[in-house]
Amino acid sequence: MSCNSLRDDLPPSNRTLDTPLLARASVMCVRMVRVMMMVMRIFPVVLAVLSFTVRAEAQVQSLPVAYEVKPKCGSLGHSTYLLGPDDQLEVSAPDLMDAANKPMRIDSDGNIQAPLIGRVHVSGLTVQQSEEMLDKAMSAYIRQPQVVVNVVEVRSQPVSILGAVNTPGVHQVQGHKTLLEMLAVAGGMRQDAGYSIRITRELEWGCIPLPKTQIDPSGQFSIAEVNVKKIMDAENPEDNIQILPHDVISVPKAEMVYVIGEVRRSGGFVLGEHKSMSVLQALSLAEGLNGTADTRHSKILRVQHDADQRKELDVDVKGVLAGKKPDVTLQGDDILFIPGSTGKKAALRTLEAAIQTGTGLAIWRMP
Repeated sequence: MSCNSLRDDLPPSNRTLDTPLLARASVMCVRMVRVMMMVMRIFPVVLAVLSFTVRAEAQVQSLPVAYEVKPKCGSLGHSTYLLGPDDQLEVSAPDLMDAANKPMRIDSDGNIQAPLIGRVHVSGLTVQQSEEMLDKAMSAYIRQPQVVVNVVEVRSQPVSILGAVNTPGVHQVQGHKTLLEMLAVAGGMRQDAGYSIRITRELEWGCIPLPKTQIDPSGQFSIAEVNVKKIMDAENPEDNIQILPHDVISVPKAEMVYVIGEVRRSGGFVLGEHKSMSVLQALSLAEGLNGTADTRHSKILRVQHDADQRKELDVDVKGVLAGKKPDVTLQGDDILFIPGSTGKKAALRTLEAAIQTGTGLAIWRMP
């Protein structure tokens, strides 16, 4: 359609009339044609932009979970536990002196009898919020009081202790208890306990104060592991952390190393608090070799995580015993196999037969 067709659409009697109405209609028609041509030029560009935006949004929505922002323990230092009736607190400040560090219990109305300021309602507050409120209230009597609130005991303090302990289960904790004290409450660790302890804590209580603490995939718990030997030998006393309500302490069973073949006591030996064991240590636990052992052709049978069969590793036990070869490290679930020597067995049978017949032997006596 063109703007000239407007004149053709008029009645024959009016086609020769150059009326103002016809002039305005022609101008409007020209403008509409220009707008339509501009839209036709821009439309492919707009369509391409919209298509790109839709694809980009679809890609963002389909990103794997690994790209999601997860909380870190560095930003979760304060406990979010809400104080309530029957919780016991310690309120301290540098200038409170004798009034400080005296346990006080939150009454049924949610109040405590705080030093200097009397009854204060703290139920429903976090520890940090209660410190800020007490700090503000005491500032009327003490300049910069710097109040510290410590939760000594909460209403219910269940701690789950699972795994290789003598009395596993849920134990109620009263007062301040460290990791080693909680293990003692559970009857101590069994002989087959492993070398590490796993602790799981609800983020409501803040992160576990250990260097390698991680957040679980759900974002609700912090998880850390502690080396048993280090805290028992007092190498890292700071790792003997305080245990809080609803913590879960898992003590896994230790891995085993097996020694079979020509040894005096074959069987499995617990690694305990160690991650590995050497061949000489394993032979010592097996009480040494038999006289018929083939020490040159011993083998280690090692589990392969990507295969059903074990991998065979040659070990020159004779060279290790003589100090000519380096000692070999055994890992968890390794099997040390000491084969027998056919020649030694034949010689032993001949010797036994000679002893039984009493012939062919020379007996020497020291003077």
